[in-house]
Amino acid sequence: MNNTDEDELDEIRQRKRERLREKHDGKNTQNGTSTDAPDEPVHVSGMGELEQVVSEHRVVLVDCYADWCGPCKMMEPVVEGLAASTDAVVAKVDVDTNQQIAAQLGAQSIPTFVLFVDGDPTERLVGAQDKATFEQLIAQA
Repeated sequence: MNNTDEDELDEIRQRKRERLREKHDGKNTQNGTSTDAPDEPVHVSGMGELEQVVSEHRVVLVDCYADWCGPCKMMEPVVEGLAASTDAVVAKVDVDTNQQIAAQLGAQSIPTFVLFVDGDPTERLVGAQDKATFEQLIAQA
């Protein structure tokens, strides 16, 4: 990443921090779900954890990946950038250690991305994608 990209991400993170501070005791909700999204991907290690993340946030992008997967490694900066620059929560699921979650999400190839909106899976993308594709899906959610 070059300095301009890093500066832009730092500005986005600062704006998110300011919004979080402005919200009274961090409990601002919309439709019963939290509107606060972490600036970094959330690593999920069980179906219960994933269900909790999906139920607590309106828009969640789940990244099914493996550490040994080349395209997954290529997607890391994109996924991290989405977590920092959008209101969606990005949840990461290591398919090697969470095979049951991967199976329930229908991840037969990796990377597989599943977009949840209001608790329901609405989109599934397989393979490396560009950031603009994700941003468009998240914006439409």
